[in-house]
Amino acid sequence: MNALPDHLSPEIWLAQIFASQAARQGGVVKRKVRDVERLVGRAGFERALRLRGFQAVENGDHFVIFCNNTPIRRIV
Repeated sequence: MNALPDHLSPEIWLAQIFASQAARQGGVVKRKVRDVERLVGRAGFERALRLRGFQAVENGDHFVIFCNNTPIRRIV
């Protein structure tokens, strides 16, 4: 596992994601699974989502984060 740079903590990284314009507007944010696992871990990521009432799906090598609490409905 790579060490985090001194200026980047898991808390700062999560805060940056959820401070993005898309997140603030209730939109969608995408992040690579490997980055989430390396920087905050799955458990920390899931806690951050639950705390905010957000949902995410994993597809391939990405997490797609829905920055709202609207139900997700799969179309196909």
